[in-house]
Amino acid sequence: MILSIQNISKSYGNIKALNGVSFEVPQGAIFGVLGPNGSGKTTLLSIVVDVLKADNGSFLWFGQPGSPDTRKKIGTLLETPNFYHYLSAFNNLKITNSISSRGNISDINLVLEKVKLQERKDSRFSTYSLGMKQRLAIAGALLGSPQVLVLDEPTNGLDPVGIAEIRDLIKELSLAGHTIIMASHLLDEVEKVCTHVAILKKGTLLMTGAVDDVLIDNDIVEISASDNDSLVNILRSYNGYDQVILEKGFVQIHLPKGSARPEEINAFCFSKGITLNHLVIKKKRLEAKFFELTNN
Repeated sequence: MILSIQNISKSYGNIKALNGVSFEVPQGAIFGVLGPNGSGKTTLLSIVVDVLKADNGSFLWFGQPGSPDTRKKIGTLLETPNFYHYLSAFNNLKITNSISSRGNISDINLVLEKVKLQERKDSRFSTYSLGMKQRLAIAGALLGSPQVLVLDEPTNGLDPVGIAEIRDLIKELSLAGHTIIMASHLLDEVEKVCTHVAILKKGTLLMTGAVDDVLIDNDIVEISASDNDSLVNILRSYNGYDQVILEKGFVQIHLPKGSARPEEINAFCFSKGITLNHLVIKKKRLEAKFFELTNN
């Protein structure tokens, strides 16, 4: 495991920012820390990169406690990037290199190439789009060739084009061998980019694991008949459903992803003496799943 977090807690006065959070980040993952604003994401990332100190709990990087050598393997972007607007990308990264002592001057062209800013390296920062500015910030985090990148809301405030650029960049960096840990409050971002996820709500870990397991999408078959109450009753004996509910004049059968067989449902109802007048397959939106997890 690249990162193991054990029972981390953090309070600010009476506010419990983190409440015994534990999970592990496997090597090579794009790991999303997902939750609404105020769920403790930034606090957690700040603790594991030694910006904040936890009240309780511990964490291990590469199986070891944090150390100066360990921190050299981790590139971070936790705040809005601060660059000099009148300087070029190259000269801004020279200053970043000087302050952080990460990498050397020869690394600058390499990281600019990685984030696809090589052709604009001599352009002033003030001429960059928001997406380009964020890519330059990630370039700064890449100085010194870290094994791990820790990114806090890397697409925050970007337009759709900028978001797509950062998503593609994160995937490319992962393919190049970097493990990436990123916080986000956007489910769509995590679904499209991440391989693993931990979901936080008010400092408490709700679920963690592979994205396909945690954010699994249910099949929904929506049906109706002249007597929906009777329809609900007979469906209780139908095999394989997760949930049967009556909603807005229709009966919804929730089933495990990929298991919906509408022809079987129709035949089952007919065998019980009920003729359906409506049958539609729906997909339960992942946003609804996330809403359920974070609002119960």
